[in-house]
Amino acid sequence: MSGHSKWATIKRKKGAADAKRGQLFSKIIKEITVAARAGGGDVNGNPRLRTVVDKAKASNMPADNITRAIKKGTGELEGVNYEESWYEGYGPGGTAVMVECLTDNKKRTVAEVRHIFGKNSGNLGEAGCVGWMFQTRGVLTFEKKAVAEEALMDTAIEAGAEDIRDLDDLYEVTTDPGRFEEVRKACEAKSWKPVEAGVQMCPKNTVKLDGEDAEKMLKLVEALEEHEDVQNVFANFDIDTKVMEKLAAA
Repeated sequence: MSGHSKWATIKRKKGAADAKRGQLFSKIIKEITVAARAGGGDVNGNPRLRTVVDKAKASNMPADNITRAIKKGTGELEGVNYEESWYEGYGPGGTAVMVECLTDNKKRTVAEVRHIFGKNSGNLGEAGCVGWMFQTRGVLTFEKKAVAEEALMDTAIEAGAEDIRDLDDLYEVTTDPGRFEEVRKACEAKSWKPVEAGVQMCPKNTVKLDGEDAEKMLKLVEALEEHEDVQNVFANFDIDTKVMEKLAAA
């Protein structure tokens, strides 16, 4: 599990995500629109769309909002044309950071992302500077209280999962991106609802951070995530869970 995924889980438990629900809805709507434009508006026939629609429902987004976003993507309703873009850079302690954006103005977005990096002890780099440190993987996380480890392992591995890890109060299932949908369907057939499910950029190796660097790193992640064009932030930091919990409570 990336440090960022662990940080997101801790914030969710603290209720921090609820305070920014409007911002979250705006980002999910963009993602639904782009997914529908790329692969069509049929949720069952478009795995990417299904993943983000599930995310929208888990965030309690009204069904009407989801339907309108899909129709904007398919052209049934007028909407903004968003482009996907990736930015790579370095954070405190030599960490690698990848930022996924959806924007209607790339020049504006790259300038603002560069400013956020610079203001938060980081540096925006050139395309490809850290991408090689990550690999694309399907990731599903489950609360331990919701599923037995042996049952999860049997079902997920049989469906094509690569690995299952025990992480604090969660189990993390990783898959090849091409097998993600099969593994998710197998788990859903058992009525196991994942806390998080999607295709992510997972770091091949991590950088241990503590003290001031840990605090600066999390501030950089927070600042990037608060930008309206930023959909996801992936980084290879490793910060102790207790340290994260302390910073989340601050």
